[in-house]
Amino acid sequence: MTTKKLYGKDLKAYQDIDLEELLAKLTDAELEELHTELIDPDDSMVPPSNRCRYKTDKLPTGPFDRKKLLQFLEKKAREDKDWEEAKPYLKEIRGKVWKPKVEDKIQVNEDVRIETEWDDVLASATEAELVDLAAILGFYGMLNQVQYHQAFIEGKPQGETVSGFQGVAMYADFKPFEEEPPNTTDVEASLEQLKANDPKLKELNLNNIKKISLDTLCAFGEALGKNTHLEKLYMANTRATERVARTIAESLEKNKTLKSLNLESNYISGHGIIAILEAINISQTLTELRVANQRPQVLGVRNEMTIAKCLRDNSSLVRFGIFLEMRCPRVLVNEYLQRNYDNVRRERAGKELVLPPVEELPYYLKKKSEAGKDEPGKKAEAAKTPDPVKKTPQPVKKTPEPPKKTLEPPKKTPEPAKKPPPPPESSSEEESSDEDESDSEEE
Repeated sequence: MTTKKLYGKDLKAYQDIDLEELLAKLTDAELEELHTELIDPDDSMVPPSNRCRYKTDKLPTGPFDRKKLLQFLEKKAREDKDWEEAKPYLKEIRGKVWKPKVEDKIQVNEDVRIETEWDDVLASATEAELVDLAAILGFYGMLNQVQYHQAFIEGKPQGETVSGFQGVAMYADFKPFEEEPPNTTDVEASLEQLKANDPKLKELNLNNIKKISLDTLCAFGEALGKNTHLEKLYMANTRATERVARTIAESLEKNKTLKSLNLESNYISGHGIIAILEAINISQTLTELRVANQRPQVLGVRNEMTIAKCLRDNSSLVRFGIFLEMRCPRVLVNEYLQRNYDNVRRERAGKELVLPPVEELPYYLKKKSEAGKDEPGKKAEAAKTPDPVKKTPQPVKKTPEPPKKTLEPPKKTPEPAKKPPPPPESSSEEESSDEDESDSEEE
């Protein structure tokens, strides 16, 4: 077996060495150097002052003064000589020197001109003839929109097939449209009018006013619950969030005069839209709601189906602006809106309305009804109260009642004299027939 050696000695020779004796022979400078070499700078258990190689043995001369420290550092930097560089600086250009590519010059002989027989024809041609020639040669880029439309859409007579280009239209200038003026609505004055329930305030337009704070938007939503005159509220592109939508939803449960609400181009998610629809189903007065083009564009399958269920219980909404990705809720929403629109026509014509099927209270009305109950014994009384979703009583078709049968005692038939008793199967069949007869008589 080969023995391992370290510095020319066997490892067993180092086992009997006294470390304390070796450390006692070292000087202070050697001990300090050994201390810095043995400490791991990445060890978090060692204090930071010991992990740092830079150490100052000088005692503090006074309290810390940042201004004096900066002045001392600047002075020290000016007085100290620069470190000697291992390689002196020489201005060198490495790599290839970039040179721009010289393009070949194309020689153009301007003096040389070839005359043809078509020069006089083109010089005397009118604009209409030049346009016809461009169309024949296939230069459709030379035609403007008015000329193209006149040639291929309006220029051809109906019922006749005309070959060739039939465009006779002059060039038309572009029609510049003026930019829409900014919204100059006074936000503070409008909020005071809404809180004071001003009868003159029928329509409030806050569209495209992005400087309104969220607290102010929530104040508009809270004031909406006590207002009885406002009919139209537009808050598109106002940076409204979920908090504003919840506040408006709480007010819509009490408001019964608002007819139109626009919350497009905001930051409202699917849960906020559902909260607004649930509040609308309680009041059943809003006819137009627009919530399209929100920041969270994807609503999710569950939210879209919940929106369709909310519209199933609604009987007042006629116009609903929203983008639904799934086909099933989109078809259901269109059907429910068509039903409500038909009810408007039926009501105007004095016909019976097609109301949504309401077998029991929806889940968002159940929570409110259960929260208002004090005793469990009031469930029967709550079931007798009219449904808030139902506007007019649903027509009930009366079916003709079957004629009432008089109950007669069953007639006993005489049994034959010497007849064996029936088997158990026949007795069960007779019992089932007797039960069927009794059930039909009860009906």
